[in-house]
Amino acid sequence: MARKPERGLDELYRNDPERADAIVFGRRGALKGASLAAMGAAVGASIPFADRMPSGLVPAALAQGAQGPKMFTFEGKDAMIDLGQRPLVLEAPETLLDDEVTPARRFFIRNNGTPPEPAADPKAWKIRIDGEVNTPLELTVGELESRFPLVTYQLQMECGGNGRGFFVPETRGNQWGNGAISNGSWTGVRLADVLRAAGLKDSAKHVAGYGADVHLSGDPDRVVISRATPIEKCMEQHTLIALRLNGEPIPHIHGAPVRTIVPGWPGSLSQKWLTRLWVRDREHDGPGMGGTSYRVPVTPIVPGSRDDGRSFRDIHSMWVRSVLTNVANGSRFPAGTREIPVRGAAWAGEDAISAVHVSVDFGATWTAMEVKAPANKYAWQRWSGTARLPSDGYFEIWYRATDSRGRMQPHAAANWNPQGYGANPISRAAILVG
Repeated sequence: MARKPERGLDELYRNDPERADAIVFGRRGALKGASLAAMGAAVGASIPFADRMPSGLVPAALAQGAQGPKMFTFEGKDAMIDLGQRPLVLEAPETLLDDEVTPARRFFIRNNGTPPEPAADPKAWKIRIDGEVNTPLELTVGELESRFPLVTYQLQMECGGNGRGFFVPETRGNQWGNGAISNGSWTGVRLADVLRAAGLKDSAKHVAGYGADVHLSGDPDRVVISRATPIEKCMEQHTLIALRLNGEPIPHIHGAPVRTIVPGWPGSLSQKWLTRLWVRDREHDGPGMGGTSYRVPVTPIVPGSRDDGRSFRDIHSMWVRSVLTNVANGSRFPAGTREIPVRGAAWAGEDAISAVHVSVDFGATWTAMEVKAPANKYAWQRWSGTARLPSDGYFEIWYRATDSRGRMQPHAAANWNPQGYGANPISRAAILVG
């Protein structure tokens, strides 16, 4: 039987990049001759640093496929990457994160249920603080504002699954890139002040949040998600019961009229549409707690394997990560361009960023960027510098951050886990010059 002819590599790279890589690189990982010409045709230009391209690399220009991500524009938002409609999950493209303080219209959206109806009178909205306290409280938003000092901080908030789409094999959950992050200016009262007013008992260990959102089943008695924060993090001065975002009322989709902000830790701890804070004498057992939910292996497990999470630990501080915010993947520059200004943001949960580096030769060499100090603890840090190119052609801007403990973004997503937490590999953006 005659062998079916192979598709052209240009078409193959756009529709089946893994097969294309197997053909182009071959067993010896060589990229030269006809293979080099084929890859150049696929990306649309010559590849000056082809000799430094890692074997098996799918070019960034082709990694998302010919169509690119599906976009959706929600009311009051810029166009976002659509990861799901029920519940609504929208990711911010990295170029929407170019502001030092993220505008509300550029915040990612991660819902677990259906948002409640907007409050008729936001000032009258009530939250209850009970459990392991001496004096249970029921406070309105108006009472929170009048009774406790208001503070304002820039605070990062990041989905626990940010970067999930980088894991191989694919894990459960929304396949986030890097855009499940925001750095808003949040105004509210310190959670610690409210807990002290309620009089914490010595037995207080965790504080569980509850919201008014509705379970996707429509059952009003089913809790959508309820996670708990260790009391030590609750008493940290930047953990807030938030009332305003960027000087304005919190948008309804982001938890109005009141929510918690637990910065640097998984965003699922930052309860939207807050109705109750239950102080517990043990680890909470609400939806979103235990098993593999927001937990990662203590020791590595085989990628793709099943695990019940008994040997896992809860995620506390989030991982070191960076975004490139002024150059989009697939950008084209005029012939003769030799310097491209680059800038972005980096963050590392409880830790600071010590360095950001950029490479244009597939990671063979790296150039240090300037990194600004954070506005306050838990604010992301802006970075900037110049990417220098030797010629026209196809390049990839690779970027990586290093935190204050010396932990650097890895070349590939590590510590695979069933629900896809902690994937923070080096990121890259394809550019064409000429």
